[in-house]
Amino acid sequence: MLENFSEITIESPADKISRQIRELILSGQLKPGDRLPPERKLAEKFGVGRTYVREALQKLEFYGILKTQPQSGTVVAGMGITALEGLISDILQLENSDFASLVETRVLLETQAATLAAKRRTPEDLINIQKALDAYQEKVLREEQGVEEDLMFHLKIAEASKNSVLKSLMLIITPDIVNSFIKLDICKAGRFHRALEEHQIILDHIANQEPEKAGAAMRVHLKDVLDYSYTLKNGRLNGTD
Repeated sequence: MLENFSEITIESPADKISRQIRELILSGQLKPGDRLPPERKLAEKFGVGRTYVREALQKLEFYGILKTQPQSGTVVAGMGITALEGLISDILQLENSDFASLVETRVLLETQAATLAAKRRTPEDLINIQKALDAYQEKVLREEQGVEEDLMFHLKIAEASKNSVLKSLMLIITPDIVNSFIKLDICKAGRFHRALEEHQIILDHIANQEPEKAGAAMRVHLKDVLDYSYTLKNGRLNGTD
């Protein structure tokens, strides 16, 4: 009986704010170049503290959806990632969300990101990747999933690759996969501890500027979900799902 139930995910105020802003952009009610109201007024409108508003805006800025301009405040960025995200989401919906294809694409992108990061990383990149790894470790040691921290680790590697297109594609694809992880309950007990060890191995190869080893370590890291996606796909093809 218990397998018929799933864990309830409770959104934080910051997540609700960022989702509402993103929906306004995708619907066209907020357009590129539009300036958002000051944090104080947004906080009053949302009925929350300014800390939540600031957290939401920072997250959207990281994803390239918003940007802060001197003397202009926070404005909506050019369509770029947002438009492409909508397009890909439509395609995935039409194709019944082919999870296996999505994961295959992620493996290709992330393997290349790790390889390039090992070649191009700067001392600052290593600091940023290590900070993301530390944040993930804190969650894992508290026996929490640390999904967002895991995602941030991978995105910091993409930043270190110095390939903005690769990073943009990962920003589109990876969150959908993470959502599928949660929905399909792929991350079983113990998986996060093993992932933490794999993260450290990847970082070590990047720090030592070992491109081939970094790419290989990333492939190993993503092998479980890739194998699972093939199992899921074969099940659907055989009519067992």
